[in-house]
Amino acid sequence: MSAPGETLRTALIPAEDLPSWLPWTAAAIVVLGLVLLVVELGRAREARRGRVAVTALLAAAALLGAVLRPQRLRAREVSLAPRVVVLVDRSRSMALAANDRADGEARIDVAERVARELRGRLGGRVEVLSFGAGTPRPDPLEEAKGKSVLARAGQASSDLRGAIASIAERHDDPPAAVVVVSDGRVEAGELAEHRAPFPIHAVAIGDGSPKDASIRAVKLAGAAVAHQPLPLRIEIACTGGLSCGELTVTVRELREREAGAVGADTSAVLASGTATVRDGSATIELPITLERAGTRAIEVALAAPKDDAIPDDDRRLLSIDVARERVRVLHIAGRPSYDVRALRTWLKSDAAMDVVSFFILRTPGDDVNAPDDELALIPFPVRELFTEYLPTFDAVIIQDFDAEPYGLTPHLPAIARYVEHGGGLVHIGGQNAFSAGGYAGSPLARVTPVQIPKLTGEQQPADTTSFVPVETAAGRGATILQDLHAVIGDELPEFPGANILGDLQRGGVALWVHPKRTTPSGQPMPVLSIGDVGDGRSIALGLDSTHLLAFSPFAAKSNGRGFDALFRGLLGWLMRDPRYEPVRGHLVHADGSSPCLAGAEAALRLDASPIVGPSHLRAAITPLEPPRAQAGEALPDTVDRELDGKPPLIVPLSIAPAGSFALRLAVGEKGASPSLGALATRTLGVCERGGDEWADPRPDRATLEKVARVSGGKVVAPSELASLPTPRAAIVALERSVAPLLPTWAWAALAAIAMSAHWFSRRRSGLA
Repeated sequence: MSAPGETLRTALIPAEDLPSWLPWTAAAIVVLGLVLLVVELGRAREARRGRVAVTALLAAAALLGAVLRPQRLRAREVSLAPRVVVLVDRSRSMALAANDRADGEARIDVAERVARELRGRLGGRVEVLSFGAGTPRPDPLEEAKGKSVLARAGQASSDLRGAIASIAERHDDPPAAVVVVSDGRVEAGELAEHRAPFPIHAVAIGDGSPKDASIRAVKLAGAAVAHQPLPLRIEIACTGGLSCGELTVTVRELREREAGAVGADTSAVLASGTATVRDGSATIELPITLERAGTRAIEVALAAPKDDAIPDDDRRLLSIDVARERVRVLHIAGRPSYDVRALRTWLKSDAAMDVVSFFILRTPGDDVNAPDDELALIPFPVRELFTEYLPTFDAVIIQDFDAEPYGLTPHLPAIARYVEHGGGLVHIGGQNAFSAGGYAGSPLARVTPVQIPKLTGEQQPADTTSFVPVETAAGRGATILQDLHAVIGDELPEFPGANILGDLQRGGVALWVHPKRTTPSGQPMPVLSIGDVGDGRSIALGLDSTHLLAFSPFAAKSNGRGFDALFRGLLGWLMRDPRYEPVRGHLVHADGSSPCLAGAEAALRLDASPIVGPSHLRAAITPLEPPRAQAGEALPDTVDRELDGKPPLIVPLSIAPAGSFALRLAVGEKGASPSLGALATRTLGVCERGGDEWADPRPDRATLEKVARVSGGKVVAPSELASLPTPRAAIVALERSVAPLLPTWAWAALAAIAMSAHWFSRRRSGLA
C-alpha cells in the first residue's frame, strides 16, 4: 500500500563510493579538455575536424563514465513537512516592556503570541522550545497562561549558543530551520562568527528603550578578605534619553535582625559616593571593609532621577564570600593563672593569629608608690579599643576577668552589640568569671548562651568539687568537638570544679554538662555551651582548668594535643569555618545552577555536604529586610525534607520574593527533624528581581542580525512574520535500490577503446 504523498523516482547517479567532490572535478576536467581541443582544431585548418571532434566526444564520454561508473537509482519517496524549531527566550529581560513605556506589554507576552502564530503559520512539524541558561526544553505555551510575567520569564540568562549546539547534536532529525524569538539580550558567542548547520531566523522583540537609570555591573577588585579594604567598581548607565547628572550611590551590609527587633533597620552603611553621568554612563569606585568572614549580603543602591521607569534595577544585591587571611583575637584576662597562660601561649604560637592582650597585672588595692602616669610609657587605649577597634576583631575571649574593678563594665554594651552584629565571644570560667565577675544582669549576659545567676546571701559562684563532664548527645555529634574526639576519644579528664551557671538561653546548646549539679529548672547544669546571637556566635566554658588537656597525666596519653584540638574547634566554629559546619547551603534558582530570582521557583542547594546516607534537613528562612513581594511570592518559614543523600542536593522551595534572607540549616537522622539551634549552619542568600538581565534594559536586535547573517537567516519584527522564508519539505526514501549500468571493467574497456580511436584519428589528421 502506498503512503500518502508517495512518489516513484528513477535517476542516474555516480557510484556511491566516490567522494562528493570527484564528479564535479572530473566533469570540469573533461569540459576543459574539449575547450582546448576546439581551440586546437581552429588553428589546424588542414585537419579533418569532424572525425577528430566525434572521437574526442566519444573518448571524453567513455573516460567520464569510467570515472563516475553511473548507476541506476530506483526509489519510493515520500515528502514530509520540514521540521522547524521555534526557540522562545524566557530569560529575565523578557519580563521588561516591549516598547519604551514602562507600563507597556511585556516582551514575553509578545514572544508567546508570536510563537503561537508561527506554530500555525509554518505548519508541518513545528517544535516550540524555551531556552535560558540550560538545555532547551519543550515550551509550556498553554500551561504558562495565568502565570505572572516574572514566572514566565524566570531564567537568569539566555544562552543561545548552547541552545543551538544542543539542537545541532540531534543528528537523527536535524531541523530545516530555527526561529529565535528574543529581544536579543542573549549569549551568542561563536554563532555570530561561524555558520550553523541550518539557517537561523529571528523575530526581534522590543522596539524601544525606556527611560531608565540602572546599575550595570558591580565588580570586585580581587578577593574579599575580612578586615581588608575591598574596592567595588560600580558601573552606572542612563538610557532612553533620561537626564541623570549626579547620582548618589550607597553600599550597605545587610545583617540578621536581633531577637525582638522585627522591622528594625539592620543594615550598616559601608560606603557612599556620587557618580557623575556623562554620555549616558559613569563609573565609581567605592572601597568597603567587611569585618566578618563567611557569606555576607551586600546592597548597592543608587538614588535614581524622578522619571526612572524601572526602579528595580537601581538596587543590586550581592552575596559575597569573605575569606579570612588572619584571625584577630582580643584576649581579656585577669590574674595569670595556669589556664590563662596556656591559652595565651597557644594563641601566640599560631602564626595565623593576631592577638591583642588586655591583661590586668595589678589590682586596684596594690600599693605601688607611684602615680598612674608613671607606670607606663604610653597610656593603654582602653576607650578606643572597645569603641573604634572592637569591630576589627574576629573573636573576643573574656577569661577569669572581674568587670567592675578593672573598668570593663562601661564597655559591656559595646561588646554585646559587637556579638549581635556578627562577632564571636568566648567566656571562660575562673574565680572572677560569670557571676563572680559582675556579669549577671549585664548586657553581656544577653549574648551568653547560658543564664548567669545573680549571687544572693551565701551563694557561691563556683562548685570546687572535682568532676568529669558528661558529654550530651549534641556534643557527641557536633562538628565543633570532632578534632577533640579524634585526639582523646570519648574520655574526658577530671576537672577541679566549675562555675555555677543557669539554664540555657534561647537557641543555646549544651555540649558538656555537670554530672551532679542542676539548674533552677532541674536540667543538668551546662559546663560547655554554644549559641547563635543575632548575626554572631557565643561560647560559655565554665572551667578554669582546661590546661589539663595540655599538661597532666591525662594529657600525656595524647601528647598534650587535646588542648589544641578543643580550642581549634571552638574558634573554628566561632569563625564559621566550613570544616565545623554540618552542611552548607545556598539559595538558588530551581535549576540549581543559576542565582535566585524573585518571581521564579527557588531552591536550596546543599554543597560540600557530609551527608553520606538518607538524612533529614530542616531549614529556617528569615528575611534580613522586609521582602519586596508581590502576590504569590513567598518563601516558607521552615522546610522539613527527607534527603536521599545523593549530592548535589537540590531542595525545591516556592516562588521567591525580592530581598535578602538568612538561612539556618540543620541535618539529622532520617525521620527525625533536627534542632535549628546553635549547631545549625547559618548563611545568607539574596534574590534579585531583575539581576544582570535588567542591568541593560535595551533590546539588542544587532546581535540577532549577526547570527542570522552568518547562518543565512533573516530577522523580522513581530508584524512581519509573513516574510519569513518557508523551509522546503524533507524527502524521505521508503524503498531504495541501486544497480550499475555496466561492470567496472566494461567502463574501463570502453574508455581505452574510445581513447585509442581518438588517438588514431588525430594521427591520421596530422595533429600531434
